[in-house]
Amino acid sequence: MKRLILILLFSLSFNFLFAQEDPCDPFTGEGCDDPYDPDVPLDGGASILIAAGVAYGLKKYRDSRKVDENKS
Repeated sequence: MKRLILILLFSLSFNFLFAQEDPCDPFTGEGCDDPYDPDVPLDGGASILIAAGVAYGLKKYRDSRKVDENKS
């Protein structure tokens, strides 16, 4: 029951969480410096997550090859 309440709480609370306020009107472009500039910083965090995923995948691949070599 606690797990269900937590799942509902988190799934419903994400509607109220925003990274930044958007004063720009996407239809008229009023209030925007550049309507095609989304102002989303994807440089540092995404790169680290991709590198960690690749490293984890390589580790799992090497571990599975070691298990296969030990079986033969």
